[in-house]
Formats: sequence, C-alpha cells, structure tokens
Amino acid sequence: MSDPRRQRLQRRLARAAGAALLSVAAAGCSGLGRSAVGTITYEDEKEHHTMVTSPGVKGCHKLGAAGAVKVENLTLNDIRLYLTPDCEGRDPAYVPSRLSDTIVPGTEPWRSYTVVH
Repeated sequence: MSDPRRQRLQRRLARAAGAALLSVAAAGCSGLGRSAVGTITYEDEKEHHTMVTSPGVKGCHKLGAAGAVKVENLTLNDIRLYLTPDCEGRDPAYVPSRLSDTIVPGTEPWRSYTVVH
C-alpha cells in the first residue's frame, strides 16, 4: 500500500475509534446525576419566592412547608405537581417546560413535584 493511501486509512480508523469512544463515554455518563437544566421558581400563599436551580430528574422534590400556589418551570424538562408531600395521589398538574401554573383560589397548595424525563 502506498504511503498516502496508508495515511488516509489510518486517519479514517482514528476518526472511527474516536467516534466510538465518544459514544461509549456519553452513554456511560448519561444516568449519573442528571438534572433538569434551568430553574423552578415557586411562591407560597404569603408570596415568599423560592428558586431551585437544576433539580435532579429522579425522585420526589418537596415544595417547602407551606407548599406552592404558583410554580414557574424554566427548565428544559416538564414537571408534575402534586397535592401531597410524597408525589403520590391522583391528577397531578402537568407543567410543560418554559410555562407556569397557579392554583385555583380556595384550593390546597401543591406540596411536591417530579421531573418528567
């Protein structure tokens, strides 16, 4: 094989190996400590504001002792809001990414949320 042809082949093999290595590395890290990029801001009945930055995508997240009457989801993920502190119960409120929701006056505040992933 001539020298230029061998060099082209070596470059192709190096690119293929690099792409394969990058794919394996990305797949291996994808489940570790993932978070919803952005912020979730909520306020309670006394208009106290709380901001959570990049919450984890796994598990149940509490919305403070007083709960939340208004939630703004500025993450890249959708969230579900629950009336219970343990993310259980029927009919959670679904808040898509980059939107907000407010409870109906006279109803219970939200107590927890999960990140949809």
